[in-house]
Amino acid sequence: MYDSGGLEILSEEECRRLITAAPLGRIVFTDRALPAIQPVNFVISRGEVIIRTSSGSKLAAAARNAVVAFEVDEFDPSVHTGWSVVIVGHARVLSENGELTHVRSLPLRTWAPADHDYYIAIRPELISGRRLPKAA
Repeated sequence: MYDSGGLEILSEEECRRLITAAPLGRIVFTDRALPAIQPVNFVISRGEVIIRTSSGSKLAAAARNAVVAFEVDEFDPSVHTGWSVVIVGHARVLSENGELTHVRSLPLRTWAPADHDYYIAIRPELISGRRLPKAA
C-alpha cells in the first residue's frame, strides 16, 4: 500500500524488524514547552525502546511519564531509497531492581563520554513507517 505521496506504507511488523537493525535513533521530547530532538543509541528489549542517559540530562528530566516520539531511519542518497519508522509512546524511568538488572545486561553501550546510569523505556503505542521505493 502507498500513501498519497507515493511512499510505501510499512506494516507494524516490518517497522519492528527495521528498528532492531538500526544503531542510532532520535528521541523527540518537550524541553521548556518546546520540542527537542536528541540522537541516541538504543536497544529493543521486551518490545520497548531502551535508552541510556545521565540522570541530570534534559532528556532524563523531560521523559518521566511523558509522551515522546522516537524515530529511526536509513537512506541511501546515491540511489534515492530509504525508510523511516516513527514510534510514539509514553516514556518511563526504569527503577525497580528486576528491570535494572535486565537492562544492564543488554548490549547498550553509550557513545557519549559522561556517566550514563539512567535508563528510559518507551513502550510503543503507535508505530508507523514509510519507505521510499527504488526508482524504476
